[in-house]
Amino acid sequence: MDIHQVKPGSRLHLDAIDPSATTGVKGGKKAAEKLFEPLNRRLAELQNRLWAEHRHKVLVVLQGMDTSGKDGTIQHVFQGVNPMGVSVAAFKVPTEEERAHDFLWRVHRRVPGSGEIVIFNRSHYEDVLVARVRELVPKPVWKDRYAQIVHFEDLLAQTGTLILKFFLYISRDEQKERLEERLTEPAKRWKFRKGDLEDRRLWDAYMRAYEEAIEKTSRAGAPWYVVPADRKWYRNLVVAKTLIAGLESLELKDPQPAEDLSGVVIE
Repeated sequence: MDIHQVKPGSRLHLDAIDPSATTGVKGGKKAAEKLFEPLNRRLAELQNRLWAEHRHKVLVVLQGMDTSGKDGTIQHVFQGVNPMGVSVAAFKVPTEEERAHDFLWRVHRRVPGSGEIVIFNRSHYEDVLVARVRELVPKPVWKDRYAQIVHFEDLLAQTGTLILKFFLYISRDEQKERLEERLTEPAKRWKFRKGDLEDRRLWDAYMRAYEEAIEKTSRAGAPWYVVPADRKWYRNLVVAKTLIAGLESLELKDPQPAEDLSGVVIE
């Protein structure tokens, strides 16, 4: 959904975006849920063609504050797809081995191969978000990383990778409700981390970091989408529709059999 795309070279002001918006959807949650079954079928069909054709690659980047719904998006958008051609990479605190290399080393190892969809649950952008806000590296280091990320993503795009990047944008009030839910509901309590509260106290700094990172790295071959995510159903709908539109743009076709099957008879 292009209404949420950040155009290359444009300025981003998150304060001007409503995280609870449901632009373009009439009928609310019930109407959106009716759309999901055909969307899931269409995504499964396109993913099968992607895998069979084995020519293109797809990278989906999900970023957002804690509780923004990265896991939920993966669960709902990708239900029904063939797991053989889809995988999820989650980037947490770098290991000692990873810290011994450049910051993109661990990321490049997880990018999709031909026919694959890889979903980054957090990504290389942590190195210009968390690293910046928490001052884990000097300012000149994270400043240089914007250009390094652009070059990295240009390489992927030029070698056949469709890149779609989503910032799941929730409000501070919505995050408070979701954190309280995690804290009070036994089935969700395992998700709660005290560190989430530390990041919450740095909310404004994170918003500035997201604005600059998105402005500097949203390009024609690797666009960013700022997805209002207070309404989970709307978040899922936007991601699903955008992903399907991206796959359709590849004009995927069912490949021809490798052998001549004209005389085959099954008895």
